[in-house]
Order: sequence, then structure tokens, then C-alpha cells
Amino acid sequence: MSSKSMYQSKSPENPFINNSGFIEFKNVSIQFNTPRKGMIEALAPTNLKIEPGSFNSLIGPSGCGKTTLLNAVGGFVTLTTGTIELDGEPVKGINPNIGVVFQQYALFPWFTALGNVLFALKRFPITKEERLERAFSALREVGLEGRERTYPGQLSGGMRQRVALARTFVSSPIVLLMDEPFGALDAQTRVVMHEILLRIWEAHKVTVIFVTHDVDEALILSDRAYVMSAAPGKIIETVKIEQERPRNVDQVDAAFLKNRNHIIGLLRNPRADNY
Repeated sequence: MSSKSMYQSKSPENPFINNSGFIEFKNVSIQFNTPRKGMIEALAPTNLKIEPGSFNSLIGPSGCGKTTLLNAVGGFVTLTTGTIELDGEPVKGINPNIGVVFQQYALFPWFTALGNVLFALKRFPITKEERLERAFSALREVGLEGRERTYPGQLSGGMRQRVALARTFVSSPIVLLMDEPFGALDAQTRVVMHEILLRIWEAHKVTVIFVTHDVDEALILSDRAYVMSAAPGKIIETVKIEQERPRNVDQVDAAFLKNRNHIIGLLRNPRADNY
């Protein structure tokens, strides 16, 4: 089996590239009841359409609702109003077509890298041989060939995040949610992870929603950056990023600088009632 056959097939031009993953927010708001402050509004009413196969970043001040919005897509929180639809179907609870990568890896320390990736395939009605072939292929794709029998505690932070990425992609998601996945990595390792992530995304065209505090990271990775206000969270502007890839923060052009300065300006005055 080729590595491409790990992924769902929906494109007539290339049967190995996924064309689904259209996400739509329809008047979505989220409130939480807290012991100290009572009812708080975490996400203001939001209407949003995210194109299938696109790479999207959420950026905003701490506590503005970025992770709440991400968790809503993943089916991890209850909506107060509205609906979120994936390819026209309401998201209700955890959806097997949606993969998640966290900052803290969430790997099983008693499993090897291979064992962690295999665990994601337990629910699939496939043979043991096929599971192994898919898992080896996924680890090879993130550059961990030869490290399959290594335990997470023996790997660097960047390598552990590669295992987490392989574990997510091996189950063929059509949407990938990433909550500051590279925030704990050093600058050099982050650059490597950006390259690996973009290579996988460009090959398989899943819809990515990526939470970050780093303006440059959003501009390097994304097709669009959604800038959020301070709580209650609200998308105050969508910044379309049209520079060709690959993008390098050390070799920026005028358009990159213009987008960077514009987003920084929005973040310095991020009140929703100003928009």
C-alpha cells in the first residue's frame, strides 16, 4: 500500500486528495457558568465559512476564545446558540473525521512511537498487516523512519510532536485542529515542524484550523488568519495571505510586512466593541 492510500479519496483529478472539509459556523455562541463570575460569554455570536482544504490560523490575546472555538469544532463543548456544520452536517459530539493535535503531545509513554500510531487505528476494521503498513508509512512521512521502536521519553520534543502528527494523520481526518502545537518548541525545531506540517497538508489537503499567539507563524503557515478580539471572543477581521509558499520569516517581502503590521495593530486594540 502506498502512503497515499492512507487517506480518503474524493477528487476525480487526484483520487488521493481529499476535497471535503467545509466548515460553517451559523450564529454560534458559547457561554459558561462559573462558580465565581456566574455566566460568562466565551464566544460572541459567530458566523464563519472555512473553505475545504484551506489552512487557517486563529490569533488573538490570551483568553479570547481561540481554544473554545477550536473545541467547538471538535465537538468538545456545548454550543449555547447556533450550529457548526461539517460538509453540511451538524457537528454533534466527537467526530472521527476530525483530528486534533495538542501542544502537550498526549502520547502514551508505555507505547513506542509505532505503538502510539497503531493505537489510532484500533477502531478501523482492517488487518494487522494493513495497520502496520499504515503506521510505518505515517511515521516515514513525518521523518521518523528508524525511530519506530523508540519510546516517547527517548525522543526530543520535536520528535514527540512528529509522532503526535503521524498518529492524527494515520486515521485520514478531513479536518485537523491544532492548539498551539509548536508553542513549547525552540525556534529551530519550530521551523522544521512548519516544513513537515506544510508538506503533509499540501499532499493531502485537509482543512486545518491552527491556534497560535505568534503573528509570524500565522503568516508563514496560513491561507487566512482570523484575528479575534478580547473576551468575549469575536472574529474582528479575516486577513487573506496570498504570498507564495514556501515563506521564510528571514526573507519577508512588503506584503508580509504589511500583513504583520496590520495584525499587530489589531491585537494592540482587540476590543470587539471597537469593530
